[in-house]
Amino acid sequence: MTILYLLLPLAVFLAILAIVAFIWTVKSGQYDDMDGPPQRMLMDDDDPRLPGNGVRRAKRRP
Repeated sequence: MTILYLLLPLAVFLAILAIVAFIWTVKSGQYDDMDGPPQRMLMDDDDPRLPGNGVRRAKRRP
């Protein structure tokens, strides 16, 4: 029973810490664009069909 005097304040402290961390991540904008980064990861920047990439490749070739 005496362990509750230690565990309850520890649980409250961890809960407050988690809430503060969540608020900090929301305010820093980490959840603003949830779809963009996964889609940009899959896009190939060297694709010649993308506008502008064909021109750059043509200029590189001698």
